[in-house]
Amino acid sequence: MKLYRQRFSYIYYLYGLYIRSQWPLPCPEQTRSGLPEVKLLEGPSSLFLEKYLETKGEVNTKAFLHYAHLQDGSTYLRWSGLFEFLISYDGRSIVGHHLKNASREAFLNYLLGQTLSFAMVKQGIEPLHSTVAVVDDRAVGFIGDCGYGKSSLGASFLQAGYPLLTDDLLILKQNNGCFSAYPGFPRIKLFPKVAKKLISKKVNGVPMNNLTSKLILPLNRHQFTQTPAPLRSIYVLTPPAAGLRLKKATIRRLSQRRAFLSMLRNTFNTKITESERLKRQFTFFTQIVSKVPIKTLSYPRSLKSLPLVREAILEDLRKSGS
Repeated sequence: MKLYRQRFSYIYYLYGLYIRSQWPLPCPEQTRSGLPEVKLLEGPSSLFLEKYLETKGEVNTKAFLHYAHLQDGSTYLRWSGLFEFLISYDGRSIVGHHLKNASREAFLNYLLGQTLSFAMVKQGIEPLHSTVAVVDDRAVGFIGDCGYGKSSLGASFLQAGYPLLTDDLLILKQNNGCFSAYPGFPRIKLFPKVAKKLISKKVNGVPMNNLTSKLILPLNRHQFTQTPAPLRSIYVLTPPAAGLRLKKATIRRLSQRRAFLSMLRNTFNTKITESERLKRQFTFFTQIVSKVPIKTLSYPRSLKSLPLVREAILEDLRKSGS
């Protein structure tokens, strides 16, 4: 895939990756770069038209997300009416094209989340679907499907003065036998009602897209941790319906087998299913569940219950010493 306008003015460090970008990002800049690395650059509309035609009808034009593998090994992504991306065969570069109906904030959110996950997987990095808070300088992760309440729970920890490490996309790396969680994009995505209750009555957010009322909210340096943190524990959120009749939070330690299945179900990118990736997931998740406490978390799904749920998690961390 040919790179256009190969001049990169900015270097950042996100998710354990050095990001060399043509666009300024709302993240602390770095003075050096190294491997692994991803280049972010802008491509002309003619390039994306060419790649779209190359898909030969493979993409689903009725879907919100169009997705296709191209002959050169690159990946084509398009969110209808918002933006398009091309990820190189080796995951070392992402070319983006901003359409007129999308805000810059939404463009960066999709670029540094779902799109970047394709580059990560191509580089052999396995992302998880998780929001992570930092408690006593250690990472506490919440994993679960969309709509399970990860971000709302993370916002509850923010409300109590605990910073976030990442929202939605989590990268773990093993160092000296322990796993560390890496900081992501300093943003959180919340529904307006949740944001007003837990973050600020005066919400300063940008809509994600026209299919949801969720807002993208910036996090300041007091609300976000910019350095990796040792992973303390992971809580697997049960479906919201499971908490309808509950009056308090219920936390249970999972067996390694069930913990492994929970990790597999909560991988961030489910589009890539090649055998090489599946083998890598098996090895990686087996290592995680053998070293990190993985627990289920069921709780009443109401905003007023979140402080009590947060306290139940903190008490569980104190008791377990994890």
